Amino acid sequence: QVHLVESGGGLVQAGGSLRLSCAASGTILTINNMAWYRQAPGKQRELVATITSTGTTNYADSLEGRFTISRDGAENTVYLQMNSLKPEDTAVYYCNMDGLKTVLPRYFDLWGQGTLVTVSS
Repeated sequence: QVHLVESGGGLVQAGGSLRLSCAASGTILTINNMAWYRQAPGKQRELVATITSTGTTNYADSLEGRFTISRDGAENTVYLQMNSLKPEDTAVYYCNMDGLKTVLPRYFDLWGQGTLVTVSS
């Protein structure tokens, strides 16, 4: 099986920074796409950023260049560097990865458990 474990959330003041991590472990052959989503209280889950296996990134327009997604292929880990945080960034952040396992069934598409980011004003 494959498991995703997130870390790095917490409480930060507006204008501050946080770095989220999400590490995958288990019977992994390859990981294709990695992504971060977030869900604020009372709102639907929304896409924050994605990164492909070749390093191509995509971001939600609303972020205004404040967040950076990156990946460490050797460690099967995706990061989200969040700068100039705003109270409206408060949400539970989830990582998502898809790829292939070394065992059947090959394909996996998994979510992390979520990590809470709270930005105080």
